[in-house]
Amino acid sequence: MTQTSTRRVLLCFCSLTALLSCAVAQEEDVGNNSCSSTTLMFKQLSTQLAEAAQCAKNITSQWSDNQTAVVINSLQTLTVILEKHQKTVCQNVDPKECPAAVAQNKGGLVCVTIKMRRYCKPMCNEGFDFAFLRNSRLYEECSADTKFKWTTHYIGGNKLAICNKSSRSIAGAKTAYFPKNQDCLTTKSNSDLEAQLIQQFKSELEDIEGETEYGCLLCG
Repeated sequence: MTQTSTRRVLLCFCSLTALLSCAVAQEEDVGNNSCSSTTLMFKQLSTQLAEAAQCAKNITSQWSDNQTAVVINSLQTLTVILEKHQKTVCQNVDPKECPAAVAQNKGGLVCVTIKMRRYCKPMCNEGFDFAFLRNSRLYEECSADTKFKWTTHYIGGNKLAICNKSSRSIAGAKTAYFPKNQDCLTTKSNSDLEAQLIQQFKSELEDIEGETEYGCLLCG
């Protein structure tokens, strides 16, 4: 390995681990001044993570096992923090009496409120299908009529669906699946794609009178 390559490897490793450690420290509020909101911004984190992912094959092969473990550990910790925050999406909505719906793994929920009725449409990622037939059951509801409980196959909880690995997507309606190469998180990370998905669900509810509010996408 040349001196230049070694320097690049160390620079990439140190920059990434410092950034990840800073993100974790800020979430845990450990009082690290170097991790203030003015120095740790979303753009900085997302840009460096994207760059690290792009050059990972060339760079990580030159890391030691210990260096690799440090990054994996930091990424796992950060992932737990981000997933915890992600689960708070769609919670502060009407009707307040409804419990927060739980998004299934390998998919997500697109939800809206119409006249104090909450509607959520379960969706599966490509390569996954619903555990129960849902062709004629596009969405689940929570409202006063349902005693503020979700209409769901799964008794005693707020999980609306389960997405199992499958070579065919046949249990649900055509619009109940994310497009190829565009899973829930990919859709969520693009505001235009998310807006299109919510608008599609709104159009599917056009027979229900009233203004649609609190549209959101929650990924499992």
